[in-house]
Amino acid sequence: MIRNPVLKGFNPDPSICRVGDDYYMAVSTFEWFPGVQIHHSRDLVNWRLISRPLNRISQLNMIGNPDSGGVWAPCLSYSNGKFWLVYSDVKVVEGNTWKDGHNYLVTCETIDGEWSEPIYLNSSGFDPSLFHDEDGRKYVVNMVWDQRVYNHRFYGICIQEYSVLEKRLVGKPQMIFKGTELGLTEAPHLYQANGYYYLLTAEGGTKYEHAATIARSKDIYGPYEVHPQNPILSSWADPSHPLQKAGHASLVETQHGDWYMAHLLGRPIKRQGKKLLEERGFCPLGRETAIQKIEWKDDWPYVVNGPLPSVEVAGPKLPEVQWPQDYPECDPFDHPVLNHHYQTLRIPFNEEIGMIDHEAGILRLFGRESLHSKHTQALVARRWQSFHFDAATEVSFYPETFQQAAGLICYYDTENWVSLQVTWHEQKGRILDLVQCDHFHVSQPLQGSEIVVPEQAATVHLKVSVRYDTFSFAYSFDGSHFEDIGVSFDTYKLSDDYIAHGGFFTGAFVGMHCQDTSGVRKHADFHSFSYHELESNSLNQAEGGTSARKSVIHG
Repeated sequence: MIRNPVLKGFNPDPSICRVGDDYYMAVSTFEWFPGVQIHHSRDLVNWRLISRPLNRISQLNMIGNPDSGGVWAPCLSYSNGKFWLVYSDVKVVEGNTWKDGHNYLVTCETIDGEWSEPIYLNSSGFDPSLFHDEDGRKYVVNMVWDQRVYNHRFYGICIQEYSVLEKRLVGKPQMIFKGTELGLTEAPHLYQANGYYYLLTAEGGTKYEHAATIARSKDIYGPYEVHPQNPILSSWADPSHPLQKAGHASLVETQHGDWYMAHLLGRPIKRQGKKLLEERGFCPLGRETAIQKIEWKDDWPYVVNGPLPSVEVAGPKLPEVQWPQDYPECDPFDHPVLNHHYQTLRIPFNEEIGMIDHEAGILRLFGRESLHSKHTQALVARRWQSFHFDAATEVSFYPETFQQAAGLICYYDTENWVSLQVTWHEQKGRILDLVQCDHFHVSQPLQGSEIVVPEQAATVHLKVSVRYDTFSFAYSFDGSHFEDIGVSFDTYKLSDDYIAHGGFFTGAFVGMHCQDTSGVRKHADFHSFSYHELESNSLNQAEGGTSARKSVIHG
């Protein structure tokens, strides 16, 4: 039995493919580096993170990229004895006119090997997808962006042939699908079956109106007729459904001829006092990935029990293959490379921002630019993948100015985050301070009551506890007895749905950071990082809200 979501936390825009008995799914990473996450399964039930292919600046240069820019909607496929990955690097997100972005192709003979240098494709729009025709020809489809103020921005889906020999697109792009009345047509994927070409697209936008649309044609260039019960997948009709935002999908056929659809979704939390039709909720875990079973009728695919997504889905008749947990609940930094569940912002983890002394068990971060920076941040973090978890770190840091700070952070983007950090005060010396950035407005809830770090404290232990709709911080100077800070924060403020202007696409992260705006690059040594998910039924609270609250910072 498949229980959704299969990829928890920020894992949107899934592109699924099968190679023999192995299934792979690539998902978007936006401004987080390395780019693209690829997960592996043998049964469509159990998945593991196996590869992050875009791990060099030469493949993905996101310095200065905006929040929620970077890698959009990768497409993973396998043909001619190797894997093919196409992706967008989006440079402009906000505004109502342009969405500058560039589309590239990389290849590799093994899923977890060193992927090639990128081949530039085009810049006409985002969400490129590579289709391998049965006759051996290859085509790229992508949505086309229309910047004209009097037209709809989503102009439609275009197709252009790709020459393997010349390593470029050839011929002229042709428009093959203008979408349906749902609008915002994007995320195209082409498939061949039953004598038809099937064009699967996302429509309705990536919020609660999201949907998956499919059309078919006998000719790859169209015309395409739309599914008689379009859309084939959407949560829009049921505001109470636990899996919202269903859309942006891709299809896979099993080795036994069954079909499944991978798609994104969101699991919203509900704010206290808000009615369901007033707001559908907020998704701090970001957009996640689910899988639905497909059945065919009259050569049309239908989602079983759809178009609403199902939480539980009958899996394929394949032997179950479970994977061991691939991250330590407490990471002592005793390996020469970072665990692959960590990511950095826009740039790779290298000597510019940090290093690992695995013999000493230290992750050293060099103080770099502020948490507002879109260039060089020393921040190492991992996704929130549960509504209930504890995360903690132990840090050695000796700042000499208030411009130096290091600590534990819950982060959405440069405009929305909360940090408990060691810094410096002219009268108090080394202190713990709490800093919140809410819609680009910074506040310090402990102002005047900052916590003095004892001189004899060689390290400071910092912890955050996430409990569905709130999160709060605690500290310890001996590692055993933790003192609660006494201030809680709303988790909904670290969600796509809260971000100003809309159109943001990632999810909440938790991790370690070090900043030094004096330019000295004062370093902080982190001795461990732990991430421990809790069973919600073990907590004395319901998912509708906490039973008892501290001082909560609201908007």
